[in-house]
Amino acid sequence: MTQLNNATSQPHPISLVKRMLVGGCIGLLLISFFLLSAREPNPDWEKFWMIRPLIIVPLAGAMGGLCNYYIIRFHDRMGLNKIIAMILSVMVFIVGLWMGIVLGLDGTMWN
Repeated sequence: MTQLNNATSQPHPISLVKRMLVGGCIGLLLISFFLLSAREPNPDWEKFWMIRPLIIVPLAGAMGGLCNYYIIRFHDRMGLNKIIAMILSVMVFIVGLWMGIVLGLDGTMWN
């Protein structure tokens, strides 16, 4: 009898979730640092102005973690060297996180 090994063909959802959680936590920590540095907010800003960046930036970090997962996991199918794939995934994560920070702070701290 031969046993079939399906471990290589099935995706690893735990690794995906872990990367998305780490990316979201990095985004949350980074935006919390920026928001806590604003001691006296501008009176022209809305009352709950901190909610928008606290939602958007961790979501951008989680999407960066998703991109990181797929670039690292499928680098051989894309024809990339593993080191180049890691550098590319980190750059994609940083750019996505930066875009999330700009979108989250637009209209308040980013004027």
